[in-house]
Amino acid sequence: MLYLVRMDVNIPPDMPKERADAIKAEERDYSQQLQREGRWAHLWRVVGEHSNYSVFDVVDNDELHMLLSGLPLFPYMDIKVTPLAKHPSTAE
Repeated sequence: MLYLVRMDVNIPPDMPKERADAIKAEERDYSQQLQREGRWAHLWRVVGEHSNYSVFDVVDNDELHMLLSGLPLFPYMDIKVTPLAKHPSTAE
């Protein structure tokens, strides 16, 4: 199943820079592993925001929830998930 996921990151302003940088490094490693596995199919930055749009290609809702909740930045994110379906006008 494909899911469009918007993630808005809200790191607390009082978090020490070293801690924020460490979490971001963990996040990068985790997300790149999921990309190599093909489960995180696309990752796009939202210009001017600390946000992204991503497309996940996973088996079901439970797998998506497991992957998202495993993100090191998960506690600091607002996430919106949109399930995707093939459009009937898509050229094959």
